[in-house]
Amino acid sequence: MTPKEVEIKLAVAPAALADLEQVPLIHSCEAPSKRTQEVSVYFDTDKQAVRKAGLTLRVRRIGDRYIQTIKATANGSLFERDEWESEIEDGTPDLRVARDTALAPLLGRKFRRQLKPMFETRVQRTVYPLADEKRAIALTVDQGDISAGGRSIPLCEIELELERGTATELFDVAREITQALPAQLALKSKSQRGYELLDGKPPAPIKIVAVDLDAGMSTRDGFAAIGRAGLRHIIANEPALLRNDPEGVHQMRVGLRRLRAAMALFADLLQDAQTAAIKGELKWLTQELAPARELEVLIKRVVAPVKKRHVSLDGFPGLSRELSEKRAAALERARSAVTSARFRALTLEIAAWLETGHWTSPHDDHVRAQGDAPIEASATAELKRRWKKIRKKGKMLARLDATGRHKLRIQAKKVRYATEFFAPLFSGKRAPKRRKKFLNALERLQDTLGDLNDIVVHEDLITAMRRGRRQSSPKRAFAAGLLTGREDARLDAALAAAVDACRGVAKVKPFWR
Repeated sequence: MTPKEVEIKLAVAPAALADLEQVPLIHSCEAPSKRTQEVSVYFDTDKQAVRKAGLTLRVRRIGDRYIQTIKATANGSLFERDEWESEIEDGTPDLRVARDTALAPLLGRKFRRQLKPMFETRVQRTVYPLADEKRAIALTVDQGDISAGGRSIPLCEIELELERGTATELFDVAREITQALPAQLALKSKSQRGYELLDGKPPAPIKIVAVDLDAGMSTRDGFAAIGRAGLRHIIANEPALLRNDPEGVHQMRVGLRRLRAAMALFADLLQDAQTAAIKGELKWLTQELAPARELEVLIKRVVAPVKKRHVSLDGFPGLSRELSEKRAAALERARSAVTSARFRALTLEIAAWLETGHWTSPHDDHVRAQGDAPIEASATAELKRRWKKIRKKGKMLARLDATGRHKLRIQAKKVRYATEFFAPLFSGKRAPKRRKKFLNALERLQDTLGDLNDIVVHEDLITAMRRGRRQSSPKRAFAAGLLTGREDARLDAALAAAVDACRGVAKVKPFWR
């Protein structure tokens, strides 16, 4: 059996470590802590063959000993990895002991010649052994730096490795730590951070990555895979958001929407109080990020074109400046949300819920049977039901008010996400071509309905600004009127485009048949 590493990683500021030993869990630990100085060198080829294979090859020096470690992510898990460790003679990888590991397919002569050090970590490691009759967890604090290509970045993290016990107990320890310290769930390994440093690029917004679903897997495992991808997407865009990158805000919102959509698609499996609490917190975060995105779209798509055309119009500079100030305040609101204890707790709770939540082992026989069913059967039923629903509502689009159009937009978005989630499950001869047409039709519908929604949101934002000022000059009011007038003038054409898009969705053939 392949050896496994089950580990939760928490990022923490060095200053916060001063309070670690006051945490009751650590304070009451009877076994003494152990402190070592460790240097780890990560190896790969110039073309990064190890990285591209989803592996890590590391040699760690601890005193006079050298430990070679090969790691591979296990089944898309957030916290479980396959791991092979061997003590070797020196700091050069010994590929003879890698023959029975996941690295074996790469072990040709060319690979051996090209293998070289890529980056290294130097840390002071402190290990607190947390053990009782039920569990054994190694709490490790690593503080030091990662060096690559002449650059370095600080490293400070807490690792919780499960040696004996359950994942639930591991999360219990993580909760106690994060409630006592401003520690944040971290999903990037040291090797991932090292490669990013080697690339030399600042944190960029991360777009969606396809979810790896396999036909025949259970519906329960399918949801877990989709949920993990959503959590990764949310956390991965934190650095870009904190740099005030509007695209970072947008991509984090996409991650939130996709996770919330997945929860709706698999609602039959998620009938418990834990899920309800997670939904509430996801809604809170979505609301905290919304103003920054809405104002960014308003300024970029409405204000900028009008300002360019009426550059000399009195009143426009003040209006534009006020909108920019509101956008800056909204970005700060988003930053405050993402740096809050509430966000830190939310990301950890989502992870715990995905891995060990009540929904993973339901007591209800019917719910358990639904979770055990093959994912492709559940996907087919869900796609068919929701596609029928948007076709029916789409026929009435011209008669719907703004609220009704918004609801239809949300329904269409869920079908689009479902199509993207479930794409790997349907591989018949006609499936790829039909799926492409189906997605194109859904994207057009989502874009046109989104345009209609933007018109309403933009008019509300501009109107709220006008009402929020006690005094407004006629010229400034005229400038605001130009913006609302421009949006209002687009309404008929936008509605016609959406109606046509609805007809397009009604005509496409299902790709899941």
